[in-house]
Amino acid sequence: MTNAHEPFSLAAELDETDAWDDDDFGDNPGDDQGDDSDDDSGDEDWESGYESVSTDGPDPEELTTGAQDLAERHALRRVAGLRTELEDITEVEYRQLRLERVVLVGVWTEGTIEDAENSMAELALLAETAGSEVLEAIYQRRQKPDPATYIGRGKVEGLREIVEATGADTVVLDGDLAPSQLRNLEDKLKVKAVDRTALILDIFAQHAKSKEGQAQVELAQLQYMKQRLRGWGGNLSRQAGGRAAGGEGIGGRGPGETKIETDRRRINTKIAKLRRELKAMKGTRDTKRLDRKRNEIPSVAIAGYTNAGKSSLLNRLTDAGVLVEDALFATLDPTTRKTTTSDGRIYTMSDTVGFVRHLPHQLIEAFRSTLEEVADADLILHVVDGSHPDPESQIAAVREVFADIEASKVPELIVINKADAADPMVLARLRAREPHSVVVSAKTGEGIAEVLALVEAELPRPAVEFSALVPYERGDLINRLHQRGEIESMEHTADGTLIKGRADERLADELAAYAV
Repeated sequence: MTNAHEPFSLAAELDETDAWDDDDFGDNPGDDQGDDSDDDSGDEDWESGYESVSTDGPDPEELTTGAQDLAERHALRRVAGLRTELEDITEVEYRQLRLERVVLVGVWTEGTIEDAENSMAELALLAETAGSEVLEAIYQRRQKPDPATYIGRGKVEGLREIVEATGADTVVLDGDLAPSQLRNLEDKLKVKAVDRTALILDIFAQHAKSKEGQAQVELAQLQYMKQRLRGWGGNLSRQAGGRAAGGEGIGGRGPGETKIETDRRRINTKIAKLRRELKAMKGTRDTKRLDRKRNEIPSVAIAGYTNAGKSSLLNRLTDAGVLVEDALFATLDPTTRKTTTSDGRIYTMSDTVGFVRHLPHQLIEAFRSTLEEVADADLILHVVDGSHPDPESQIAAVREVFADIEASKVPELIVINKADAADPMVLARLRAREPHSVVVSAKTGEGIAEVLALVEAELPRPAVEFSALVPYERGDLINRLHQRGEIESMEHTADGTLIKGRADERLADELAAYAV
């Protein structure tokens, strides 16, 4: 017997594996035939679980940023059953809204009944966007809101019966109520009372994604809640002086300050911190804006009423891929995309936060740095929802905000969107009222080419005319002329490129050396 290994042959080893593919491979005489039959019958009934997995859906990596944001938002929904009770809040800040089952209340002081119904319909959409279930909606005709309870003593009694009958836990009022009015209503109704401003702030808090947007919303919320701090059972009215001050020593004893004063001081400190942070963020935004101005890149701002289709229009015009959802204030963070005209000129297009009737002044102040994109633009695309029952009121509300942010003098192009769902008579009425307008459908693409043509015509033209013979080694100048100027004629000669057109002052100075 020897320990010597047999010589290895690859061909011989491969020959031994040929039988592995045969159907009857492994059937040895000693195998249990009964077991084979059982295995065969089991194989016929067995199905792979992987076969049922669908591969038709898009790869998550192929989804646009907006589609991913929308999927993430829909992955978390409010759960029914949460109660909005009046709780003793000993710590500061603000009372976070937990809206669920709500009754809507409005006061109709002016306008027609259609205006009142449209306002209530918009309030219902706001409440649903915030995650609420609207149970009932009522509105009252008054010359002016009641200073104590907003709707009057008699209506409060009727409202309490509706709240008890429907099982509502929150009442949402279509107006900006004073703190005393909210407190009186909560004392009488025994449920939380929320005004229109708080409702909009809650939606903004849910939808803000960027650090700047979240800071802006938090600042607006703190400014709103600072004047509405309240403790249940006199909790925030107690004094914390002497030994109750926690042994803070000199300056911490004596009468001290009440808990509500302490909370208000903490809120003021937080507001000051947020303003410093936003000022630093504003510096970054201003730097980018100055770079565009220095390079004389025109800017176009897309603005308009909330849910008018601004993000859809931006996606259609620039393939931005931002989030699109049929909801109020679906996108809050501004998006800027660089695009080009048909002749190669570069310009930017920005999507801004949507506006709404009676937009809370806290939001206008907090989002002022963002809204400056509209005021500093060379052209505003004012998007209007053509399918809305009252688009004229939306136009008026948006122009009020334009006045507040000093954007009234910026050239404006009315873009009447949702032509696929709008009444042709309404479209004709809007076109007659707004001559400088265009009808589009961001969903189907109708009218998009006309919008682009009008944008190109409205963009500011370079100021300086030139005629130059540019050497071939200065191709960089020709490239910048395509991006930032207007070329009327171009001819290639033996000595260089003979070119005529218009350019900005900086570029014209560089071309002066080759002027002819």
